[in-house]
Amino acid sequence: MTEAVVAFTLVAVAIYFLNDLVDINADKAHPFKRKRPIAAGRISKGTAIGVFTGASVIGLLWSQSLSPLFFVVVLGYWVLQVLYSLMLKNLEVVDVFVIALGFFLRVLAGAIVINAHLSIWFLLCVISTSLFLAVGKRRAELAILTEQSATAHRKVMGKYSPDILDAYLSMFSTAAFLSWALYTFNFYEQIPTPTSVSPTSLVLISRTLTINKWLMATIPVVIFGIMRYIRIIYDGARAESPERVILSDMPLLMAVGVWGLMVAGVLYLGPR
Repeated sequence: MTEAVVAFTLVAVAIYFLNDLVDINADKAHPFKRKRPIAAGRISKGTAIGVFTGASVIGLLWSQSLSPLFFVVVLGYWVLQVLYSLMLKNLEVVDVFVIALGFFLRVLAGAIVINAHLSIWFLLCVISTSLFLAVGKRRAELAILTEQSATAHRKVMGKYSPDILDAYLSMFSTAAFLSWALYTFNFYEQIPTPTSVSPTSLVLISRTLTINKWLMATIPVVIFGIMRYIRIIYDGARAESPERVILSDMPLLMAVGVWGLMVAGVLYLGPR
């Protein structure tokens, strides 16, 4: 598992270097991204190209040695992100789907490594949450840039309006919440019903009490997390990076922590 994480991380690092190389001029016009090492001139273009090439080769070869299926996902992620950096980021709506698909492939790669089953509701939750985060990135960019600078930084931003992004944000945040709720409704571990109980009503009561549906208790935490993230999006700066938001906003960090503890508790400490 550790090797898989390192291999995927190397590929992700390579993509970040490529993206910053392609966007070097646009990043210089951005109030925050201009401080990135390549845009600021702290890392030369030659060094960045070397890191991209080396990390890509090592990461892909390493993933190939671990698992054929894992390699296919990692290679797909690499190809998708390269295409995104070179051209797909300039296509309206397509750019959002590519960002979301990148999140999805990360989850899929992790599931392959730990040999986990992914239910259809969980997959829908991952997809809708990924779209929510991707639209959030675009809305945050629009919140901190003027119309002129937004177009200069990223061509596709000139094709988005605040109203359409707000509509997308509302749609995908609702989809994320509902898909998680439906996943928890359909997640249970059945404990054998006592065979000594004969009346139908008692059997139903017994079955209700022996099905582990405590994962539904996480729904309020998920709602809070979504609401908090939407609030942060309109602050602009931090929401361009979901990772930065989670690590820098204490209420959201606490919500993620509580959610993680609750899920772990249900999975490992719940009734068997």
